[in-house]
Amino acid sequence: MTSQKTNSKNLKIAVVGDVHDQWEEEDGIALKHLGIDLVLFVGDFGNESVEVVRAIACLDIPKAAVMGNHDAWYTATEWGRKKCPYDRTKEDWVQQQLDLLGESQIGYGKLDFPDLNLTVVGGRPFSWGGPEWKYSDFYQQWYGVTSFEESTTRIVSAVKSAAYQTIIFIGHNGPTGLGDRPEDPCGKDWHPIGGDFGDPDLAEAISQTITTGKIIPLVTFGHMHHSLRHTKKEPRKRIFRSPEGIVYLNAASVPRIVEHGSHKQRNFSIVLLEDGVVSQVSLVWVGKDFSIVYEEILYQKPTLVVQNA
Repeated sequence: MTSQKTNSKNLKIAVVGDVHDQWEEEDGIALKHLGIDLVLFVGDFGNESVEVVRAIACLDIPKAAVMGNHDAWYTATEWGRKKCPYDRTKEDWVQQQLDLLGESQIGYGKLDFPDLNLTVVGGRPFSWGGPEWKYSDFYQQWYGVTSFEESTTRIVSAVKSAAYQTIIFIGHNGPTGLGDRPEDPCGKDWHPIGGDFGDPDLAEAISQTITTGKIIPLVTFGHMHHSLRHTKKEPRKRIFRSPEGIVYLNAASVPRIVEHGSHKQRNFSIVLLEDGVVSQVSLVWVGKDFSIVYEEILYQKPTLVVQNA
């Protein structure tokens, strides 16, 4: 039975952008220091980096994750299989990653969080982005999915099985519809430059979810790194707020760990959820003593202006 109760608890959610092999024990400690209620991973842990995934799977904080295109780097394409560093007849690093994450890996699935009164739904796992259906053999073999339409159906099916009215979507790549400039959240910033490189199946699934009356405060993803290839004059646009009030967050701040002298700083995207609505989004950098050394406010909920008659 679906819970109709509104989400009245104030929550602090961390979104970990594309990891690309940058995950350390200190990251888990930092999340504890930040007082995180829920941590969301948007994929690209590394190139089928089983040990990175193993470390993240051990994280003792409520979590959900989707896999990125790099997480099937040696499996999904012919050229990747040719570069594969392990014996594919004896090992399967994609399956090992999925086994390690267990129920917290929610690509084409969902995870209900009773203590938080919300459900997190995963978009298409291992997404590469863009308007063409790629990795067709891979998706047929692993998921029995052969098209964007079938992919949308899988995501919507997960929504329909959600226990709660409040739905947070996570994907490796964001949905189409957030702009076609190269600087937009899912904009294509390599040659030929420009164009919406979002996932059409995720966009359609969100659209269908809106019509069911579910509450969607947040859609978060990565894949398209904040630092742009074609210009250093501006970063990628990280936030988009839809007319329905849904906040879309690109969390792919890469590299997510940088060295400052003898010390390291690590970044997390922090989302504050108040009464089921996103009130603030920031990008924080945590220093050696796990304190925030820099915070960039990316979004704050608009305040209502009451006009006198």
